Amino acid sequence: MSAQNNGTGAPAGTGAAVPEKKTSVLENSLIWFGAGVSLAEILTGTYFAPLGFGKGLLAILLGHVIGCVLLFLAGLIGARSEKSAMETVKMSFGGRGALLFAALNVLQLLGWTAIMIYDGSLAAEGVLAAGRWVWCLVIGGLIVLWILIGIKNLEKLNIVAMSALFILTIILSAVIFRGGAASGGAAEEAMSFGAAVELSVAMPLSWLPLISDYTRTAAKPVKATAASAAVYGLVSCWMYVIGMGAAIFAGESDIAQIILKAGLGAGGLLIIVLSTVTTTFMDAYSAGVSSESISAKIPGKWVAVGAAVLGTAGAVLFPMDDITDFLYLIGSVFAPMIAIQIADFFLLKRDRSGRAFDWKNLIIWTLGFAAYRFLMTLDIPVGNSLPDMLLTMALCRAAARIGEKERN
Repeated sequence: MSAQNNGTGAPAGTGAAVPEKKTSVLENSLIWFGAGVSLAEILTGTYFAPLGFGKGLLAILLGHVIGCVLLFLAGLIGARSEKSAMETVKMSFGGRGALLFAALNVLQLLGWTAIMIYDGSLAAEGVLAAGRWVWCLVIGGLIVLWILIGIKNLEKLNIVAMSALFILTIILSAVIFRGGAASGGAAEEAMSFGAAVELSVAMPLSWLPLISDYTRTAAKPVKATAASAAVYGLVSCWMYVIGMGAAIFAGESDIAQIILKAGLGAGGLLIIVLSTVTTTFMDAYSAGVSSESISAKIPGKWVAVGAAVLGTAGAVLFPMDDITDFLYLIGSVFAPMIAIQIADFFLLKRDRSGRAFDWKNLIIWTLGFAAYRFLMTLDIPVGNSLPDMLLTMALCRAAARIGEKERN
């Protein structure tokens, strides 16, 4: 990802299609399998335990269906236009208007990078005490290595890594659920069902500003995007259920203790390190891609490396134990943004990338952001994101009709 070429074959900052190596359905599936196998998702799953297994599972499934349908639509925009995620934002908000979202996306990706390394180092330290800062450096160093290898050269490495993670997580699942009886070790205070659904939507929603960075190079746009969303959704649900099951059946929400009780040893350590690296690589990589949307002179590959380094430093220096507020903030920023993109691309079929700003859409996004924050005060069975996005899309449609009447 240099200033001239971002490592995907497209000139930096343009998202234009040029002859390049296309990614297969399998390659995209492997990338999103790695995104789904995440300590953050296992830990988030523990929050569902007070609802009970049946109700918690329903909230997880409902939230992921909502989130992954949106993930598919977001990814399809990039796959069909062959543009990166932040380049597709320009199609709705204008060339300069999109810079706000590119900057916010870089910041949220930097935050995710630090959070994931922090969680990974805590879990690794719980399995093998070497100093948490040491594990931060190990994980951060491996993420940098993944970036330097490059996404187009990761297929074989990802096959090995994903195969190992698949086998080890099956073993972990079997250990957690083989007892079958609730231990009573779940947290005391239950969240509402609607809040649980939103927390389930939040994870796929956090990937909306990234997915086009990977689907834009797909040889089969629709199939690759559908496979990406489906694989991620299934694996993410699995991780949530592991976390919830550990809290309910094993009476444990600490992933390190879960692994120790399972007797996985080195295998458990491998789960922790590999899952953290394969997920966090995507955050750091997309921080680089997003930075290229801010300026074509920015070398995205080295921004990605810088994001990994800064994330590592943040993980060493700051505590990051509760990420629920962070997830809700991501939802409030990016749910109305992607709603506007979906409305423009699929319903209104318009492209505003030739403008500097699309002020109507920026105002609608502001209203959507405010609506999301208000909806957080209500207990809605389907969560906040879906109602907020439907409202935002309705505002887009209404604004377009008003504009047509004014022209006529």
